[in-house]
Amino acid sequence: MPSVDIWLSLSRKQCLDYYEGQVQQVYAQALDGRRVAFPASALSRVVGKHGVEGYYRLSFSTEGRFESLTSITGAGR
Repeated sequence: MPSVDIWLSLSRKQCLDYYEGQVQQVYAQALDGRRVAFPASALSRVVGKHGVEGYYRLSFSTEGRFESLTSITGAGR
């Protein structure tokens, strides 16, 4: 399964915009420089009371469809 590592830093307000449907896709830059997009609904699994901040791994199917967003630790910049 293809994957890409990203850094996310979203405030609580930004996350609420995603929850309320004002934004459908999250756009991020991967640690290797690629631009990626994934469904905003994926944030519901990782958002905390202050928003989202940290390193995450996006996993995609071989067809390029989003599959998962998981927190990772120890990722270098």
